[in-house]
Amino acid sequence: MNALDTGRACALAVSGGRELARHAARFGDLFPAAAFDAGLYTSLGLASAFGSPWATAAELRAINRASLLVFAADRLIDHEAGTREEVAALVADCLSPAPAAPAGAFTADLRATLGTTPELEAAWRDQLGRMLTAMAREWEWSRADRPPAVEEYLANAGSCGAYFVAVSHWIATGQVGAPDSLELLRPAGEAVQRYLRLLNDLATHHREKAYGDLNAFTLGMTHDEVTGRMAALAREAHALIGPLRDAHPRPASYLTWQLDYSAGFYGLSDFWATT
Repeated sequence: MNALDTGRACALAVSGGRELARHAARFGDLFPAAAFDAGLYTSLGLASAFGSPWATAAELRAINRASLLVFAADRLIDHEAGTREEVAALVADCLSPAPAAPAGAFTADLRATLGTTPELEAAWRDQLGRMLTAMAREWEWSRADRPPAVEEYLANAGSCGAYFVAVSHWIATGQVGAPDSLELLRPAGEAVQRYLRLLNDLATHHREKAYGDLNAFTLGMTHDEVTGRMAALAREAHALIGPLRDAHPRPASYLTWQLDYSAGFYGLSDFWATT
């Protein structure tokens, strides 16, 4: 990426962050300023713009909003829901065609932004359900007498929402034309997602410890075990991405970028505001 392309991506990021902040303001208390500060909106704008530098501002709208939905659902389930019934109600509302709560309304608005076919919308709803179910499962684990095994935890990496965001982006920008394409991309996308789950744990475990959140370290993994597992997952992801490049060049590039950009970003910062 040359200086001109870098400047364009930065402009898209600033524009996307501002648009995202204006959009979030429509949903009131769903995005409290203490947690959703200007830096978070800008950070999401940067991630989407540099991940798809070929895109227009309009084409980045869905990925920005999908990313913000992940943060909203994560906060509500991890830090607001006090009972199993509250978690179930949130999940149901987000999946409902007629939502009653702000998170469900935000989800419905995102769904409308996709502008897709019934078949791809059903695939998108399936991925949304997978993410929310994984978040709910982590809520259960964090309150259970026995924590999950590490393999169970990694198999539940959909809770971080990375593949849901990717699916939203690929559908909205026409990079996939049928559910079969999403299933072809899934093994690579989920390998990247497992890597990002551990990367997030590595970068934020001190903050998550204060909140009582579940992560690789609370499950007993050491720093060396986490970084070793991340290296293995990165190798697995690259091996799965390679064969996708001819038929799906942009999704393959996006997944590769996710690995590298996220490692650089989390090496110095975090999306959440410090409260």
